Amino acid sequence: MGGRRGTVTGTGTTGTGTGAGTENRAGLLYGIVAYAIWGLVPLYWPLLKPASAGEILAHRMVWSFVFVGLALLALRRWGWVKELLAHPRKLALLTLAATVITVNWGLYIWSVNNGHVVEASLGYFINPLMTIALGVLVLKERLRPAQWAAVGIGFAAVLVLAVGYGRPPWISLTLAVSFAVYGLVKKQVNLGGLESLAAETAVLFLPALGYLVLLGSRSELAFGTEGAGHMALLASTGIVTAIPLVCFGAAAIRVPLSTLGLLQYLAPTFQFLLGVAYFHEAMPPERWAGFSLVWLALTLLTWDALRTARRSRAEVARAAREAAERLADQPDDLPAAAPAAAPVPTAAPAATAAPASTSAQAQAQGDVRA
Repeated sequence: MGGRRGTVTGTGTTGTGTGAGTENRAGLLYGIVAYAIWGLVPLYWPLLKPASAGEILAHRMVWSFVFVGLALLALRRWGWVKELLAHPRKLALLTLAATVITVNWGLYIWSVNNGHVVEASLGYFINPLMTIALGVLVLKERLRPAQWAAVGIGFAAVLVLAVGYGRPPWISLTLAVSFAVYGLVKKQVNLGGLESLAAETAVLFLPALGYLVLLGSRSELAFGTEGAGHMALLASTGIVTAIPLVCFGAAAIRVPLSTLGLLQYLAPTFQFLLGVAYFHEAMPPERWAGFSLVWLALTLLTWDALRTARRSRAEVARAAREAAERLADQPDDLPAAAPAAAPVPTAAPAATAAPASTSAQAQAQGDVRA
């Protein structure tokens, strides 16, 4: 989707009563809208033909920068620029993130417009598994048994699909790896979704604009040759990129991460259904078998993440109760000692993304997906 996508640091709205319930419902709606747009975007890219995937990608970069820049200008949210410029390491990481997301966006657009929607959807299904693999290889994270089992099932699924396609599912693997790397890099930067998109598209703006100028000099530019409606659609790539990101950000501060982790599967599910039912892409038995293994791995991963989160909440609540009981048992004539901070157990990283994705993926990165 190119687009999985600052790191979500909250666990939902705190508070009680009707207000909290309303916020939670609003957050759920925002999340559904964000992932639905990302899931239905395969319907949009073909409308931009006869523009090539490269031209569409360049327009997306240019118009995203323009749209997000105007949004941040209206919100007066430019204080982060000075801080970012003062940290060369963050600038370098954002440049790397911009490069990786260019690969992701470009390949996704090409895949959709060349009849590979189903294979592209697989990339975002297996993205959480790639995120876990990167966590082990790069961050030296330790996995729980259920996570190891999910990764093993995912590897078996790739082998089955390789047999089915007669080749490795390179589109899926490239999309999954690029978005997982993107999430890993963005996790190190820790910048808000809109701000991060503005910085990344700022890095890409001049190269993208230069590419469009080059296409124009060769008379290969579709922009302006297919009428005003086509021009408006190409310019709208900035809105299509930014709107779901804004909705995701609104959801991330209102609902628990576990909810976002489940919602993230809406996007590839919509893409898969579009590929099969709308674009009528072939699904022979071996592909169904491979996808079924992926879905089994994700079910196991989600179950483990929800179970771990539930256990962590129970341990925190128990520690808080014990601290309160110790405080209540103190004699009234003794000065009350400050209660010891309740230990917060550290749960192993939930594998639901992100993107995310990172897990996208519901992950980190304000999930800049396709």
